[in-house]
Amino acid sequence: MAKIEVRNLTKVFGKRPKPALDMLKEKKSKDEILEKTGLTVGVNRATFDVNEGEVFVIMGLSGSGKSTLVRLLNRLIDPTDGQIQIEGDDLAKMDDNALREVRRKHMSMVFQKFGLFPFRTILQNVEYGLEVQGIAKEERREKAMKSLALVGLQGYEDQFPDQLSGGMQQRVGLARALANDPDVLLMDEAFSALDPLIRKDMQDELLDLQSSMQKTIIFITHDLDEALRIGDRIMIMKDGAVVQIGSPEDILMHPADDYVRRFVEDVDRSKVYTAENIMTRPETVNMEKEGTRVALQRMRKADISSIYVVNRTRQLQGIIHAGDIAEAVNRDESDITPYVQKDVPTCRLDTPMHDLFNLSSTSHVPIAVLGENDKLAGIVIRSKILAALSGEEVNTSE
Repeated sequence: MAKIEVRNLTKVFGKRPKPALDMLKEKKSKDEILEKTGLTVGVNRATFDVNEGEVFVIMGLSGSGKSTLVRLLNRLIDPTDGQIQIEGDDLAKMDDNALREVRRKHMSMVFQKFGLFPFRTILQNVEYGLEVQGIAKEERREKAMKSLALVGLQGYEDQFPDQLSGGMQQRVGLARALANDPDVLLMDEAFSALDPLIRKDMQDELLDLQSSMQKTIIFITHDLDEALRIGDRIMIMKDGAVVQIGSPEDILMHPADDYVRRFVEDVDRSKVYTAENIMTRPETVNMEKEGTRVALQRMRKADISSIYVVNRTRQLQGIIHAGDIAEAVNRDESDITPYVQKDVPTCRLDTPMHDLFNLSSTSHVPIAVLGENDKLAGIVIRSKILAALSGEEVNTSE
């Protein structure tokens, strides 16, 4: 379900933007418009939805329009054209009073620069937005303390910002944004100023918080690894325009153009792909209704030396090998049960590809991928892992 619906959202910087708007409709580029009109296109007819409870990452290089876009979403910058619908209300058309109410109660923002007041305690910094709203002292203290506890800063409420590390200061900024319990959290390069290790800790912190809060989060970054790590979906921008929207796997597996392809070419795919992305359809035999001859015929037809054994509900029972079954057929045996080997390497649908390496390297048979109730969902063969690592498009229809 869409929490935010954005349609043809456009920002042109400069007076009298109509010539630029007309040129955008004619598919003219940002550079052409600047050259002919002197106007700068910040965002070019962006259209997308953000689902309730998802982490929606907007990314791109410097000048791509991502930070301008997030400021349009809460009207820190007024749009030139287009719609920003939040649960049916168009922010682009709201008057100042209605917009102020949305910002106070439904939407909060976390900036790259922490923006803490140096002469206020941590508690007073977190309380600030609630104080502006006129909330009573006891109530705002209670909400601020709860917010600090969420980000792991209980006990630091009487400290001052300069007594905290950079990562801790960013947690204060996050706590301040969470204090009024917003529906939507906007995060503009929130972790970019942090050291790499602290940045990873903050990403983990955000994911842990999101698992319990289920906020709608729009996260701006220029770092693809960060986008892949935290995003449910990613939107890539270039020159103010939306280039591609998709899940991390979609972006890696099916880049829309050379621009996106250059973005993803150096990504460690083993940390992003899962077993579900690279598994193939397995050949199976049902031990409750099919015997040795059916199993042998199926293996010969598929030109495979082993086949997976399931029951009527497709739960994995093990694997049988062609040599054993051929001997059983020669002895006129029909029951495959005595030949089922249960020692089969298994994983889950969401097992990361880098966790499959050891399993694959030590096993003579493909890895069985199990879904709900241990049903056999697919198999992972070594060549698929290698193909995915090399950047080849993964075809799971085989």
